[in-house]
Amino acid sequence: MKLKEIKAPVEQHIQEFEKQFRDSMKSKVPLLDKITRYIVKRKGKQMRPLFVFFTAGLCGDINKRTYRAASLIELLHTATLVHDDVVDDSNERRGFFSLNALWKNKISVLVGDYLLSRGLLLSLENDDFDLLKIVSNSVREMSEGELLQLEKARSLDIKEDVYFEIITKKTASLIASCFECGAASAGADKQTRENLQLMGRYTGIAFQIKDDLLDFTNGTNTGKPAGGDIKERKMTLPLIYLLEQSSFLEKRKIIDIVKNHNFDLDKVASLIEKIEKSGGMDYARKKMNEYLSKAFEILETLPDNAYKKSLRDLVQFTIDREH
Repeated sequence: MKLKEIKAPVEQHIQEFEKQFRDSMKSKVPLLDKITRYIVKRKGKQMRPLFVFFTAGLCGDINKRTYRAASLIELLHTATLVHDDVVDDSNERRGFFSLNALWKNKISVLVGDYLLSRGLLLSLENDDFDLLKIVSNSVREMSEGELLQLEKARSLDIKEDVYFEIITKKTASLIASCFECGAASAGADKQTRENLQLMGRYTGIAFQIKDDLLDFTNGTNTGKPAGGDIKERKMTLPLIYLLEQSSFLEKRKIIDIVKNHNFDLDKVASLIEKIEKSGGMDYARKKMNEYLSKAFEILETLPDNAYKKSLRDLVQFTIDREH
């Protein structure tokens, strides 16, 4: 199913949200205004706001708080992406130049800080303390996940349990906050909020495993060369699986490629082939589908309405996507 079809039931809400999101970033400083317009222009699939609207619709009515919840998540998420690009020294995101490529690091960091403050003020001005608490917790977890990944990248000693800890914090926590904020904005009770938060966490884990798998396919669909994670010395699930199946000597060879020859295209290609042959990709797909099933099990416990199918379709889309 195409994203456009999935989005259809909330298309008008998304258009209104986009307007409010643009307004929430406006500034009297011309340079800042120019940069925030550039940010809005390069927005991606908007899956996070969609998760907010669908969970709100599932739990009650989509209302002004739902719009603010979606804006808060997008403001804080965009701030973390801007800072990530500076940390990673990345010149491109989603086929566009990153802010630091165009305006250098100092301005990028300040813009990230500005977006963060706009998100905080949006919540405080409207007394949305519950939404702010949910999203602030996820930003804390994301920072912890990134730092844990950086720490482990030095020694490349990531085992499967640590990998899941990293992706739960780094990726799944924000998607979980989309589900919980949507539910909270519609006045859901504590148990429903907790259930949806957990469903979002499972969805986020499956989403990240899918990202790992896409990294090993050729760059045609993903817009980046295959093996980008190896070049960045990221230990993803298919690679961890290969290491766990390898002898001591074989492990040393694999670690040597990731550590010292991660820009050697031939060696990276041979490593990807080994991962495929070891069953690493199949293992990652199996794990991804397990978390997808867990997410759907929770969804089945919730009352039926028009948004339930939309939410299910959107979660499935995160797994079926090709980039």
